[in-house]
Amino acid sequence: MKIVRVVSLVLLGSMAAAAQSAFAPVDRWDQALRSGNQAALAAFYSRIPPAVIETNVGAVADPEEEARYWSQAMTKEPTSVNPKLLTIEPKADGRVEAVLRIEMTFPGSSGPQPFAAAVHQLWQQQGGQWRIVATRRSDLEPNPPRRLPEPVKPKTDLYAPPEEARVEIDAALASARRDHKRVIVVFGANWCYDCHVLDATFHSKAIAPLVDANYHVVHVSVGDEEDRNLDLAEKYGVPLKKGIPGLAVLDPDGKVVYSQKEGEFENSTRFGTGDVTAFLKKWAPPHAG
Repeated sequence: MKIVRVVSLVLLGSMAAAAQSAFAPVDRWDQALRSGNQAALAAFYSRIPPAVIETNVGAVADPEEEARYWSQAMTKEPTSVNPKLLTIEPKADGRVEAVLRIEMTFPGSSGPQPFAAAVHQLWQQQGGQWRIVATRRSDLEPNPPRRLPEPVKPKTDLYAPPEEARVEIDAALASARRDHKRVIVVFGANWCYDCHVLDATFHSKAIAPLVDANYHVVHVSVGDEEDRNLDLAEKYGVPLKKGIPGLAVLDPDGKVVYSQKEGEFENSTRFGTGDVTAFLKKWAPPHAG
């Protein structure tokens, strides 16, 4: 995924836990989306003040715009509708930040046509009801098949808060010194779908044994605005402008033995399981067979 972020979803309100993988208002919005009922979907958007909707063509204060867009998409009778919650994070001021990826498959003359969009919403509790007061959305665009395993349910807390990166790297290096493994540092963010795809690959049946035998994996967040831990990326020689996820491999003493230079892992439509396997074998520690 390129470092230029498409959108980020913010839901205002309180939640029981930051790592909670579901948020009831999002579930209800999902149900309204699947129903294709424009009125039911529009009811989620603030009227006073009117919800601000930002799309590829600009922003409007129109609580009906999103309902129209998704209702029109549903009139095309998609064969599947699959919203994936990528991240959801309560803020200190009572807000909750989250990101969704909406996948839809439509019938076509040459077979099923998969599309996907990034959806970002800002929710606020108004009179005891959750309302979306702002949202950003990309249009549904063709979703080419990936050559790597995709997460059925992404880990919404895959990346810890950016400020925890150094502690986690130090802990991984300490473990690597004990068991003579190497450390893979993965720069990315919870809103990055390709970051979730890479993680699902690392945990897949075919790849997990190779990872577990040779590496400790640390996920370093670049933050919501892609401006965090840039010094760490520079230290390990990973040019984030090429996209995320961006990887570096470290020896137990912290020495860089590999750093991604050309965004090799940023788009999971371009490389497959064989490529990941070859990478992991190439940079495994010398003790590996």
